[in-house]
Amino acid sequence: MSREICVHSWPCSYYLEPEKRWVPGKLSLTSRSLRFMTDKTGETLVSFPLSSVVEIKKEASHFVFSSITILENSGLKHWFSSLQPSRNAVFSIIEHFWRELLLSPPEAALPVTKGKQLTGLMACSQKRLEETARVLHHQGEQLDSITRGLDKMESDLDMADRLLTELESPSWWPFSSKLWKMPAETNPKESTSMASPKVLGEEGVVVRIPAVISQGNASHVKAGSLTILVSGLEIHDSCSLLMHRFEREDIDDIKVHTPYEISIRQRFIGRPDIAYRLISAKMSEAIPILEVQFSKKMELLEDALMPRSARSSSPIEKGCSVWQAASGLMDRAMPHEPCSGSQEGPSLQLQRSEPLVSEGDAQELRQILRKLKSLALDTETELERQDDVLDGITAAIDRTTLTIDKHNQRTKKLT
Repeated sequence: MSREICVHSWPCSYYLEPEKRWVPGKLSLTSRSLRFMTDKTGETLVSFPLSSVVEIKKEASHFVFSSITILENSGLKHWFSSLQPSRNAVFSIIEHFWRELLLSPPEAALPVTKGKQLTGLMACSQKRLEETARVLHHQGEQLDSITRGLDKMESDLDMADRLLTELESPSWWPFSSKLWKMPAETNPKESTSMASPKVLGEEGVVVRIPAVISQGNASHVKAGSLTILVSGLEIHDSCSLLMHRFEREDIDDIKVHTPYEISIRQRFIGRPDIAYRLISAKMSEAIPILEVQFSKKMELLEDALMPRSARSSSPIEKGCSVWQAASGLMDRAMPHEPCSGSQEGPSLQLQRSEPLVSEGDAQELRQILRKLKSLALDTETELERQDDVLDGITAAIDRTTLTIDKHNQRTKKLT
């Protein structure tokens, strides 16, 4: 357990049944286990996996009025009291990780061959690239919607130009050179600009994860969920009621305290900031997406920057190592004919009898690599298209700003 990442720890007391006394110490939670260490000697009195827990309850007895009891499948019952900052906060976090562990599918056995390990890493890289491509696709739809809005604005400014020209030179004025344009000339442009934008599925939801939420005081927490949208973030309670929505441009910073805990803040001048702290057993699914959407606002704290020797590699790190190892393993997967006259024939035959990557694994790797190549090319094409759209938006904004300034000057002359 010492190699696992600590999610949270709380000062508390543990009831030592053989000695009939309470021992002060610290309760530590990881994603898969609980441990209690004494303050006096640092000795580990209790350590057990969450998978062995069958019941977590808030209880009161003649021993103590406020406590948490944890029952293992062996029948052993543990009592924890004097929990800080509060019993409810500790209970909510432990229960969240326990429930998520029970609901998660059983882990598959570790792959035996290098080929299966590499295939798993490549599949993880493919998943991350697909998530990034989906975010990029939603971003492109937003840019298209902005373009349609600018087209509608230019159409309205054309109408304002005709009205201003009519006011400057009325039709009853004998020397007027202004003639009204036929409505049919503007109908096609207006009809295209009024086309409704494509509605995103569930407002462009990228990912939604359960979480334990706190705001301000850490002793008051509640169960809920974090939803990552293309346009921002939403925090809901356990009844799916919206607690707060952060627009993408309103978020000032996102701090990653641990791989399971983040905080989101929006600053204000003259009034308190809006900040939420979220803990989730599935935070690893959200952090890579947050890094894509808010790369300049993300901050990794010391607890989140664990040494590689103390934790397993993250999916992103695994994806980076895939490309370094793919070419070498793919070459070594295929048998090679020994050179004539070589003195190392037996050793080469031994290597061929136990290849690092089997033919089936090599075929699967080729398929994944083809998918990754296709995704990369599609992403590059979409990025180039969005660059062109951004150039068009910039030009349209400049034209619109210039036209509005001219209309304001003409309006001032009429008043």
